[in-house]
Amino acid sequence: MIFAGFDPLVDEGPGGTTGYVDGFLIPVAPDQKDAFFDLARRAAPVFLEHGATRVVEAWGDDLPDGKVTDFNRATKVTDGEKVVFAWIEWPSKEVRDAGQAKVMADARMQDPGTVPFDGKRMIFGGFLPILDQ
Repeated sequence: MIFAGFDPLVDEGPGGTTGYVDGFLIPVAPDQKDAFFDLARRAAPVFLEHGATRVVEAWGDDLPDGKVTDFNRATKVTDGEKVVFAWIEWPSKEVRDAGQAKVMADARMQDPGTVPFDGKRMIFGGFLPILDQ
């Protein structure tokens, strides 16, 4: 089990019943925090317009070292990087699949400028909720 505490930088959308979740772990250098926040803040409305019900981006605050692995090792942090834990809530996987395609085609997502993190070390995946209370 990996556990940690995160400070939300972006929490957009009303939320609601979640039928599908995209989850992300992203290593970000401390001097890129503001640039990451700006990118996340610009992207969140695009996801919401295309069917997401909530977008959360949270800055690592309490990430203890594990015995076998942890958030820092999983993303191979270096030079004081912090891990961002992010998720996007969708009403269903079908809405997510259609919404993701629209997000990727949206002109606002075509030129993000300089990406303030190493995308090769980003971890992401889709999840079916088993408990949402």
